[in-house]
This record gives sequence, C-alpha cells and structure tokens, in this order.
Amino acid sequence: MVEVLASARSSLANHEVGRGLQVAPPGTLVIFGGGGDLTKRLLMPAIYNLDCAGLLNEDFSIIVVDWAEMTSEGLISQFREAIDDFVNKRGTSATLLRHDIWNRLTQNISYLRGSFEEESTYDELNARIEGRNAVFYMAVAARFFGSIVDFLGSSGLAHESEDVYRRVIIEKPFGSDLESAKALNARMLRSLDETQIYRIDHYLGKETVQNIMALRFSNGFFEPLWNRQNIDHVQITAAETVGVEKRGRFYEGTGAIRDMVPNHLMQLLSMTAMEAPTSFEANAVRDEKAKVLSAIQPVKLDDVVRGQYVSGSFGIGDEAEALRGYREEPDIALGSQTETYVAMKLGIDNWRWAGVPFYLRTGKRLRRRKTEIAIHFKQAPYALFRDTPVEQLTPNIMVLHIQPTEGVTMQFSAKVPGPAVRLGGVRMKFDYSEWFSDGPSTGYETLIYDCLIGDQTLFQRADTIEGGWRIVQPALDRLAAEHSPLCFYPAGLDGPREADELLARTKRHWLPLS
Repeated sequence: MVEVLASARSSLANHEVGRGLQVAPPGTLVIFGGGGDLTKRLLMPAIYNLDCAGLLNEDFSIIVVDWAEMTSEGLISQFREAIDDFVNKRGTSATLLRHDIWNRLTQNISYLRGSFEEESTYDELNARIEGRNAVFYMAVAARFFGSIVDFLGSSGLAHESEDVYRRVIIEKPFGSDLESAKALNARMLRSLDETQIYRIDHYLGKETVQNIMALRFSNGFFEPLWNRQNIDHVQITAAETVGVEKRGRFYEGTGAIRDMVPNHLMQLLSMTAMEAPTSFEANAVRDEKAKVLSAIQPVKLDDVVRGQYVSGSFGIGDEAEALRGYREEPDIALGSQTETYVAMKLGIDNWRWAGVPFYLRTGKRLRRRKTEIAIHFKQAPYALFRDTPVEQLTPNIMVLHIQPTEGVTMQFSAKVPGPAVRLGGVRMKFDYSEWFSDGPSTGYETLIYDCLIGDQTLFQRADTIEGGWRIVQPALDRLAAEHSPLCFYPAGLDGPREADELLARTKRHWLPLS
C-alpha cells in the first residue's frame, strides 16, 4: 500500500489544493423534469452535500417543473425518501441526515406543474424567479432540449444583465449523430451564448477523472514518460453489469456507440491524451481537449467490434443468477441489431501519440462494473535477465480507477527475496477512500457547484461535442448502409471473443474484468 506522511495526509484531506472555494452566489435552480429519477437519486443528494459543505448561499432556491399531478409537499416527501436512502446506504460527509440543512433546503423548494412546450409555463417561471440569477437544468428527454431553449429565449428568461446570470445545463444525449449535434448546437446558439451553455457529463465529476491532469502535470516522474517513446498502448473501459432494464425503447434507437463513445469515452480519452494547458481556465483546458479530438482520424469499420448480449448467468453453482438476453428484454424488437457492446481502436496523429493505439470498450451485462483507464508502458529490454530463471518481465501498467472505486494502481516487477534472481509482479495502490475523509459523492456535486459559480472547465464545448461525433460518424454510416453483423456474448462474461481478436492482431490483450 502506498504510504504518505501523516501530516501530508491530514492537510490534503482538509482542503482542496489550488481551488479557493467560495460560497455560490444567490440564485434559483430550475429543474425541468425534476420529478424524475435523476433528480431524486443524484441531483438532490448532490445539492444536499453542497449545502453540508457550506457552498450554497442561504438565498438558494429550487423550482421543479414537471407535468405530473403533484404538490410541493408531495415532491419534498419524495426527495426526503431519496436523501434518507442516500445517507443510510451510501454515506455522506455526515453519518446521519443533518436536519438543519435539510429543513433549510426544503423551505426553498417549490413545484410548478406545466408543459415544457407551453408559453404559460415560462410566464409563471418569470414571475417566480423575479430577476434573480438562475440555472436551468434539463433533466428531460432529448426531444425537449431545443423547445425549452427556444422558450427560454423568447420569454426573456435566457437574458443576462451585468448583475444577473442565466445558465443552462444539458444532459446527454447531445444529438444522435454529427448532423443532429450540429443542428442542436446551432439552435441553442440562437437563444444563448456559448458561455451560458453547460453540457454536462457526469463522468467528469469523478475525482479520478479530475485527478488525471493533477497526476500528469504536477508530478515530474509522470509527464516525461507520457508519450509514444514510453507508452505502448492505452485501454479505456466502461463496463456495466446491468442490462438495459426499463430503457429498452430508448436503447433500441441508441445502442452502445451513440450512448457512450462520443461523450463519456471521448472525454476520458481527451483528458488522458491532451497537452498541458496554459492554465486551469476553462477555455485553456477545453482548447487542448479539442486539439486531441481533431487529431483523431475517423474510426475504420474494420477496427470496430459490435456485440449484443444473449442469455447467460452471473455467479457460480447453485447461487448463479440466470440472465436473459437483450432480445428478451422488454420493448426490444424481434431480431434487434442494436449493439450493447462496442470495442474500437483509435489513433491520434500528433507528435506525442503517433503510433500509439487507443483501445476503447464499453458494454452492458458484463462480468463486472468497472470504469478505468489503463496506461500500458513499453517493456524494458529482457537482455539483462537472459541467464536467470526469469522467463518474462511483468507488464508495467498504470490503471486509473474511476468507478466503482476511485484510485490509481501501478504494476511493476520486483525481486523475490532469496539468493537467486527471480522477479515477481507487484502492485502499488492509492485508494481515495483510504486517504481522504470525505464520504462518497454522486459525481454531480462538483459539476453543479461549478455551474453556480460560472466555471465551465469540466463541461463540454460545442466543438468537442461535434469532434466526438465526427470520429464515430463514418462507422455509423457504414453500419446503417451495410447492416454489419453483430457478435454475440453470453451475459455475465467479458464480452465477445472478436473484441479479444481486435487486440490479438498486434499481440496485445485486454485487462480482464474479473
């Protein structure tokens, strides 16, 4: 286990280096679709955690806009159940619900029943906000994004003044292909300025993702090795054990490529591969991420593996759980050709990364839930060990663990004690939960707070959104035209064997999910 000085551990646990945290200015958070699952499971616990940390202004209010028949009291009761569940099952910075915090929050929560596509809803919002700062959060289906922004513009709710800000947070999916992403960007920019748009990706709220830049650029022993001279290849994995659950209708028109690659995986790739920004100012960071995406050639169909899970099992022996296949899930078309798994190989054509393959994979109903970035360094020369019992050298791998646990693991060789020269593979691990006292978060705390204070660093800009779609669009076009066959894999395993063959072409292999 990695050991650090106790004094260093204590000081790092009690403040955030490099960020002078300020209380967010007064204002209103308007959540369109706030009666849904996202708000209950993630947004409200995140807001509660922010208030516990003293980062919300006392003059902070929430307006939930939805179409369901509900009262403010009924909504608050649902939120209370969700908060209790979060505190009891997952833990927060407080072991028990802080009633003083919760009571203050609930005094400023109200419900507005209305249609997202009727002018009267926005007239009522205008009356309730009354010229205050406001953030409009779209926790709604993507088909409403354009309409809501149009109404925010026409009603004057999007108008900013010298003393009042208006910002919009948009969840994915941001478009379903390159053309629709460009069209949505253009439509939003008719009512909003780019500085008002916060395209959210909850992966970027993960501490390990944010720590990628800190690891690379604040440590003298990482950055000099972070290039094609020292790195053999990079693997980025986002594996899920769940199937499509109740999202079959949505997933049928989406699939693994559209759902994960242009957004989540491209964000992880760009943060791993970007050059050092001139500062941590939002556009300085986002400029470097955009440069990485612009240097990636569109993926070739031969370098893409599409898979779909069939019936399988999870567990061993009598305790094994039977898992149904994708085509047996609710709302899935007979003979569906939608992929639930995708693996692909990408290359970055610049001086740092030329010749280094980046392998991406994501899928549902896999053996283990895991999101990680694995940096595979080139092997040291074997010549020194040719006259010893050492048969092979341990691969040197640095793994950035993003979920379900957050931390960093490094794998390397060490001499086994004894008179003979024998090597053993060892791991050195840093785990966030062991070194920092803050409890687990939803991943939304940082993102919501950054929007409230106007920091766009962790949010996607229009060019990075379009850059991600540009990379995968040729493959989507060919798949649609040629009806490329699927590879099938049993639920509960690591994915289709064809994904293993993608790496085996160059004598590489995926890190196991187990």
